[in-house]
Amino acid sequence: MSDLLVGDAFVSGFDNPLEMLLACHGKMQTQCATLHKLLQHLPSHGCDTQARQAAQAILRYFDTAGQNHHDDEEQDLFPRLLATPNAEVHELIARLLDEHKVMDMTWQQLRPLLLAIAEGRAAELDIKSVEHFIKVHDRHISLENAQLLPQAAKLLDHIQLEALSRSMAARRGVVFPIPVNHTQVK
Repeated sequence: MSDLLVGDAFVSGFDNPLEMLLACHGKMQTQCATLHKLLQHLPSHGCDTQARQAAQAILRYFDTAGQNHHDDEEQDLFPRLLATPNAEVHELIARLLDEHKVMDMTWQQLRPLLLAIAEGRAAELDIKSVEHFIKVHDRHISLENAQLLPQAAKLLDHIQLEALSRSMAARRGVVFPIPVNHTQVK
């Protein structure tokens, strides 16, 4: 595998959706680390095979899994939390939704630059765009890990968490396992 591609040690299943969201944050940070390495790699190596592979991996992640992650939050997790009477969580979600808009804007600025590298048409990235993208993601992930996910663990019951799991699995085209009935008929 490429020297630019940072390893991925984050694994979680649909049986625990909050852990899966946390794992997604880890994967985002991994992609941001790859992006940082790509920024350092390009000046001396140009748009070589490693650079193209790294750009393709970053594009693939943020175009698919990254978008699914935001949909998991915006369409499933946030509405469930907004249905609770917790005003602090409501304010947090408003802030996170604003940050999602900023994150999307930074991705739309960065994506064409990465696409040009992935296709071998360019050999440079805008340093300010990359640094801003990474900074926005790091700050957002820290906030969600420190505040949102712990609040969700406190406020959502097992039925809500299972519904969240089912939605997350369906979004990815995965059949969610049917819960085992612990009472057996004799």
